[in-house]
Amino acid sequence: MDNSGRGRRNAIKLVGAAAAATTLLAMAGCSSNSAAPSDGGDVTIEFAQWWEPELPDGQFRALMDTFEQENPGIKVDLVSGPYASTKEQLFAGAASGTMPDVVGLDGAWVSDFAQQGVIADLSKLMSDSGYDESQLASQIKVDGSTYMIPVVNFVYPMFTNDALLSQAGVSAPPSTRTEFADAAKKIKALGGDVSGWVLPLSLEAPNGVQNDVMSWVWASGGSMLKDGKPDLTNKDVTSATDYIQQLWNDGVIAPGSFTMKEQDKVEEFTNGRVGMMIDSLAHINLIRESNPDLKFSISAIPAEDGFTGERGIPYASWGIGVAENSEHKDAAFKLVSFLMGKDVNSQLSTMAKAFPGNTESVPDFVNDDALFKTAFDIYKAGYPANEFTGLPVAEELMRQFGEQFQSALDGQQSMKDALQKAQDEWTSKF
Repeated sequence: MDNSGRGRRNAIKLVGAAAAATTLLAMAGCSSNSAAPSDGGDVTIEFAQWWEPELPDGQFRALMDTFEQENPGIKVDLVSGPYASTKEQLFAGAASGTMPDVVGLDGAWVSDFAQQGVIADLSKLMSDSGYDESQLASQIKVDGSTYMIPVVNFVYPMFTNDALLSQAGVSAPPSTRTEFADAAKKIKALGGDVSGWVLPLSLEAPNGVQNDVMSWVWASGGSMLKDGKPDLTNKDVTSATDYIQQLWNDGVIAPGSFTMKEQDKVEEFTNGRVGMMIDSLAHINLIRESNPDLKFSISAIPAEDGFTGERGIPYASWGIGVAENSEHKDAAFKLVSFLMGKDVNSQLSTMAKAFPGNTESVPDFVNDDALFKTAFDIYKAGYPANEFTGLPVAEELMRQFGEQFQSALDGQQSMKDALQKAQDEWTSKF
């Protein structure tokens, strides 16, 4: 495997989480097939996403107004709702063939949507329009074709509690696995209810397998796949999971891991009960608001000792795609191109406090906030890594791995046996 990670920048695959289609289509308005031209002859395209409610009031609509001014004859009807509602609406639209023209996508949905044939081949749309794809930081592909483009990325670096590290005699955030284990032990030795690291492994919300376990593999340029197929028994995964097993045996991981979810992890860190966690950059402001007195730092996830290549950094994206049933694919792709443009992508990533999907874009906040500047430097020095992206039934894969991993941590089986069982379960899904 290419430790530099450069070969994966433009071919990162997306996870396909299986979710039942529900009947929330009505909440989002009409389908794209009903988006008929207006009396003025304009084409109206619908854009379903959860982004607008998560951005400052009016700012996303203002971007759409700019697009309409630059593209006379195309109108954008925003269909906005919370993430969960958008997911339900899109799965219902996929089942009925009535998706809006442009869709906000989570990587967990893309494989299933592509296999169902309900989202368009963006590789073809890019080729037909002469679009320069070299500016894209990543593309989400299924069977060699792009179906989603990450518009902005929310990365998952290491967060460290400055006060706890200082009290433990640790002078700087750890950068290697040995340094991390040493820091975790010293923090735990402070006593009380303080732990070195927090590891959420809830099977109900199993994304801890992605963000908090496999992130150790990617941070050293490793992979859980080979030729797009499960490869959980390789040295990269074995090394990372054995390392976490040792941390568990050393007692430095916060209690309650097996039922802990991501929000619980953030609460433990915010309240000063853990010294280190891997978490989304999107939570920086939440942590600051919840505990203004907490001083913390951000750094790259520690790599194997001696590793000098590019480090993979976990991420989640606001992705974008075009519905296959859209009658206005050309207009829809113009909106995609607009959002991925250098200046607009800088604006949107600034609004979202996220990192741009255009390699030439720079969000304003990296010059105004030291933590975001540090995180952006980490992002630029490494590569976005999330191998669950593009896989079939990814959430189920995470849950299956989590079940075996918990059993190994708990001493019910060896880690070697756990990886083999997870490998066998995963293989049956491909």
